[in-house]
Amino acid sequence: MSSPPSPLIENYLREASFWHAAIIGRGYKLDLKLISALIERWRPETHTFSIPCKECTITLEDLQLQLRLPVDGSALTESVQSVDWGAVCYDLLGVVPDNIYGGRIEMDWLRDTFSESGNDSSEVERIPYARAYILEMIGGYLMPDLS
Repeated sequence: MSSPPSPLIENYLREASFWHAAIIGRGYKLDLKLISALIERWRPETHTFSIPCKECTITLEDLQLQLRLPVDGSALTESVQSVDWGAVCYDLLGVVPDNIYGGRIEMDWLRDTFSESGNDSSEVERIPYARAYILEMIGGYLMPDLS
């Protein structure tokens, strides 16, 4: 997701509390030396930064404060073993991907299928586009799983 979200879906992203996550880093200059220093001190086995004076752990509260994402409310604990993922995709996105792997869809398919929402699109077309944008954010940089 190299492009910023379309203004056409801004309200949907705000309603889903994903607007702040969608604009992370937009308009900011990156401090490459700071990023390099943090990468060198990151310990993936403990999810901490090892700093000479102490260890610094990133907590769920840190994510809530930085990303302004809601972390309160009921947890999703329903079993997903017998879910028809094609039906779920159709209900939420209006289209079924060719390949669904145990509830996973390919990011390339998501990008290709929902490349851009046109100015003349209706609300019915914009909602699946906003959902696809949120899925791409989650799978692309909030919780990437490169395996």
